[in-house]
Amino acid sequence: MMESEVAASEGENTEDASFSDVSALVAGWMFDFMFVSLCRRFKEGELDEYNETLSVLEAIAQDKSLQGAVHKEKLFICAFLTRVTYGKELDVEFDEDKHLMPLMSATKVWWDLEHTVDDETLFRNIESLLFVQTVAVCLEKGQTSSASSALKWLEKSQKCPKSLRVKLSTVMRKMETYDPFLRSFSFDRLLEMIRSYLDTYLKKNPSDYLLKAATEVLQSSKNMERVKDEVSQDSSGTESPTKSVPKNKILYQYRKAATEVLQPSRNLECLEDVVSQDSSDSESPTKSVPKNKKTKRKLLPSTNAIFSTPDAFKSPCVSIKRLSKHELSQVTTAKPLKTSVETYRKNKKRTRMKWNSQLDKYLKDGVKSHGVGKWSLILKDYDFKGRTGTMLKDRWRILIKTREVE
Repeated sequence: MMESEVAASEGENTEDASFSDVSALVAGWMFDFMFVSLCRRFKEGELDEYNETLSVLEAIAQDKSLQGAVHKEKLFICAFLTRVTYGKELDVEFDEDKHLMPLMSATKVWWDLEHTVDDETLFRNIESLLFVQTVAVCLEKGQTSSASSALKWLEKSQKCPKSLRVKLSTVMRKMETYDPFLRSFSFDRLLEMIRSYLDTYLKKNPSDYLLKAATEVLQSSKNMERVKDEVSQDSSGTESPTKSVPKNKILYQYRKAATEVLQPSRNLECLEDVVSQDSSDSESPTKSVPKNKKTKRKLLPSTNAIFSTPDAFKSPCVSIKRLSKHELSQVTTAKPLKTSVETYRKNKKRTRMKWNSQLDKYLKDGVKSHGVGKWSLILKDYDFKGRTGTMLKDRWRILIKTREVE
């Protein structure tokens, strides 16, 4: 088949599907791909890569076509993961209430994700770990006042068992950060349980269509360089029509796949039914979903539900930075996912942090233990006063230039 024939076939098969519908479907694939990538970055524990992926996901999430329940559900999961990622950065704010530390906010989001967890034991285990770590991270930082505030916040919650609150109170009085109880409910254990949750969720809710498609394209080539050469030759217009056929066929196959999905339905509402396999489109968004129901779609609470709950336990909105009152009032609309990373970095720029000998010692000891480049692991072992892995990398380069390290 010559290039002109491929183009003609494309025209015949795309007549039944509008470009906007095809774009919406592809946007969904891209969103899913970045969601899977974000989950992978979280499990790998690489903060810099996580932030980069989150930035791309934010941009894609602004697409107006991504307003389905499944997309909102995944945005909630992203919000939860980001709060946990910054769980030890006590000065990062995610909610209008500035007294809520990251893990407090993560706990609130986790309650709204309960319908996504079939295993009740797993849900309760993660919940308990969040309760404990909300106080533990404050003690590790030596911020007793913050730990006390966190404990009071837990006491207001009817979901935190009394026995757990009593145990945390005892640990606080002793001020023992290496207490066996805290070690059994460690931050690493929390991350491990969340990884298990993500594995189960992704298995039940596959989001890897684009990932599989890209893998097939790469596997059809002998190596990555061959693919790059084909793209380069195509853009320069120097390749012959006969050589361009294999690549165009691949592109044609995936364009055709998009239109074939859309042809049975003329609008995005029908498309969402096909993708989500939702058997009933009359179900209210705020209707509770039974635990044993496989397809769960409840995500965002109604506006009344948000403001009728106690202040300390209002349902969180899907935002990654502190929200203004105006933004909070628009929580049920399609607001894009926003990251605390930019806000966090801007706040840090206002007061430039200086490196002292103690921080340099932490950095040297961390590199000695984990090796160069393992910045995320080093950050877990030492308190660098809110610095990121990139900051550690830059400081290490300075130490090398000044010959303070070999």
